[in-house]
Amino acid sequence: MAKNGLIHVFFADRLHLTYGYQGGYCRCKERKCIPSAYGIRHVNLLGFMNAVTYETINVMNDSYLNSDSVCDGLEKLRKKYPDEFIYVILDNAAYQRCKKVKQKAEQLNINLIFLPPYSPNLNLIERLWKFLRKNVLANKYYHCFQDFFHAIEQFINSLHVMCFDQLSSLLSFNFELLDLSSLNGY
Repeated sequence: MAKNGLIHVFFADRLHLTYGYQGGYCRCKERKCIPSAYGIRHVNLLGFMNAVTYETINVMNDSYLNSDSVCDGLEKLRKKYPDEFIYVILDNAAYQRCKKVKQKAEQLNINLIFLPPYSPNLNLIERLWKFLRKNVLANKYYHCFQDFFHAIEQFINSLHVMCFDQLSSLLSFNFELLDLSSLNGY
């Protein structure tokens, strides 16, 4: 139904990114030093990724994420898709599953679907976070925190256009289904 445009399905999750050096792969004959930031500053990102178009609605800050952040994200979704059916798939974080978020979703007519506990592999946006870390953070130095914040924001807002082909293979719906009857011995 989502592929046919009848509904919009979003995968949601948070990501905490630390300002500083994020290791990646670097092959070179001579040792290479990459400058790094000091101090502890974080970018907190709550993303709602469309499962078909990969467009991401986000709530970003440098303080913290809580149930208010989730409610803000739900309001942004409803504002962007005012009269359409919206489903949001979330993990079981307490601030996402709380009464306040459920009430806001009901008020906005947004359907929440919670994944089973300890199953991050079912949340497609986890793959997006790995892709973001690789493309924006690995082996990169940002002169100041504002540059770091802006680079993340710019990437997340344009990835559905700039990286669509890469995301199409990375974020496929190929999940392995297990036959529970074969697991009787475990």
